[in-house]
Amino acid sequence: MASSKKTLKKSRPAAKDKRAKKSAPKGSAPKRAAAVASSGASMEGRKAPPFALPDREGSVISLSDLTASGNLVLYFYPKDMTPGCTIEACSFRDHLAAIRALGAHVVGMSGDSEASHQKFTDKYELNFPLLADKDNKVAKAYGVYKMKSLYGRQFMGIERTTFVIDRAGVIRKVFPKVKVSGHTDEVIEALRSLG
Repeated sequence: MASSKKTLKKSRPAAKDKRAKKSAPKGSAPKRAAAVASSGASMEGRKAPPFALPDREGSVISLSDLTASGNLVLYFYPKDMTPGCTIEACSFRDHLAAIRALGAHVVGMSGDSEASHQKFTDKYELNFPLLADKDNKVAKAYGVYKMKSLYGRQFMGIERTTFVIDRAGVIRKVFPKVKVSGHTDEVIEALRSLG
């Protein structure tokens, strides 16, 4: 019996090695590198991907419409009515006069529907547009639709990220993985640096 136990111990590491090889398919390193390269943070200095999406009333708003009249603060957030997203939206609402004084607009974007945005806007008296990116195409173009983890469960979703885009449509500043406390102040400082 002692010899059979030794045999089992020797065969287990080999089984683990086979599983390790299966979990790392060929080409996974380049895919990870491409994902990092397309992340929002690497977009500073590049032209912002164009979009045209409906707001809470169904009116289509495009990037070119928004940048035609000033700089743009475009923030992506995970979900209407959730605690962090509510704090962030209300902070932008409360600081909108200061942002507009710097020649900028604020627009929020999530995968929620127009109806959800309408409820969110009404409940918290938001004074800027929320755009419905229901298929997350724009979030993907900006590199913010990512694998997330919550309580051990993995899922795809929007990583809270803010882009400051100038009148020429160039991304001037990216705030990835935003912590909502104090974030609006960071955005205002970035707008001041644009001049």
